[in-house]
Amino acid sequence: MVTDRVCRNELRTKAFPLPSAFLMAKTSWINRNQRKRDTVKKYATVRAELKAKKDYAGLSQLPRDASPTRVVNRCQVSGRRRAFIRRFKISRLTFRELASSGLIPGVTKSSW
Repeated sequence: MVTDRVCRNELRTKAFPLPSAFLMAKTSWINRNQRKRDTVKKYATVRAELKAKKDYAGLSQLPRDASPTRVVNRCQVSGRRRAFIRRFKISRLTFRELASSGLIPGVTKSSW
């Protein structure tokens, strides 16, 4: 695992492009985000009831990760969180690669 990480860091410093699937987010970040999604789902009804009662003291007693704003949108292919396209649930880099190779149905390169 450590050698894999060292190898990746060496490759990132080189001056040649890498496919986005190779530069995957750390699995700990992806797992943490999944835990947050599960926590949000678990406390959704409790949060809704407390909000309806306007019991903000009770809301503050819930775990921080119970708030839906703590969940981050991540690319399903590469795990990247920035430049996320919601409609396709992937990042812009992955979208460009897949669209250029014709793997996304209905998407064509624009030209005029």
